[in-house]
Amino acid sequence: MTLQQILYVITISETGSLNKAAEKLYVSQPSLTSALQELEKELGITIFNRGGRGVTLTGDGADFLLYARQVYSQYEILEQKYTGGADMKKKFAVSTQHYSFAVKAFVEMVKAFDTSKYEFAIRETKTRDVIDDVSNLRSEIGILYLSDFNRKAINKLLRSSELEFHRLIDCDAYVYLWKGNPLAKEKSITLKQLEQYPCLSFEQGDNSSFYFAEEILSTNEYQRTIKACDRATMLNLMVGLKGYTLCSGITCDELNGSDYCAVPFVAGAGNESGVMEIGYVTRKNMILSKMGELYIREIKAYLDAEK
Repeated sequence: MTLQQILYVITISETGSLNKAAEKLYVSQPSLTSALQELEKELGITIFNRGGRGVTLTGDGADFLLYARQVYSQYEILEQKYTGGADMKKKFAVSTQHYSFAVKAFVEMVKAFDTSKYEFAIRETKTRDVIDDVSNLRSEIGILYLSDFNRKAINKLLRSSELEFHRLIDCDAYVYLWKGNPLAKEKSITLKQLEQYPCLSFEQGDNSSFYFAEEILSTNEYQRTIKACDRATMLNLMVGLKGYTLCSGITCDELNGSDYCAVPFVAGAGNESGVMEIGYVTRKNMILSKMGELYIREIKAYLDAEK
């Protein structure tokens, strides 16, 4: 098995077509097909199902691709570090729960590189997608949080996905709301005070679980709840409906605007701990790229400044 064959498999899976993959790789289709057949023979598996509408991964192929991407990603990092890399664009992606500080750090990281030579992507997405993206090497880094409530379930999922969690900071729960909300001037806010306002949370999809909730204290009884899919909509609901959400208290006025504030939340007796352990996840034993290293440094610098 060669790195070239691994690159062929990755490219075929991304394009879904032998013809398109051959064009992208600047090789003839017969040469590409021959290299793929040799690899399948060597491994003793069928990687792709061939059909009139293109190719699709088999079960064995999907499993092989997971490890192939990891191997090729590490090769690219080594090539970049020791040889300066080739002329092809380097790729870097982050998947994150909806944290403005994660976006801010991404912006600062991108500024340090020539965007004509790199392909960058940041995905604010569901908790399960953050984990899946890093597990499948769609993203190099994922940003999420652990709490006393979700820690056991999330850590189990991370272990099964061969991921590692790296702690960044511990945060108490805050109520994030529009400054025009009557509660915005309070020094602290209790659950009782929030009863007349809708609790806003990020939708987690059909297979949602309390363990995947982005908001701390997700098992509390909230009389009014509204779900949203993106941060801009969440902010609009805070203004239009005087809604609120529970968060880490680490906000970014530069991105969200200065019309919002975070007020300490006072959990009632008997409730779970309101502490969020925010961190990032990577593949086990994975060497971060230059972009990844700088991104984590930018996050740490921002979090340190907010302490």
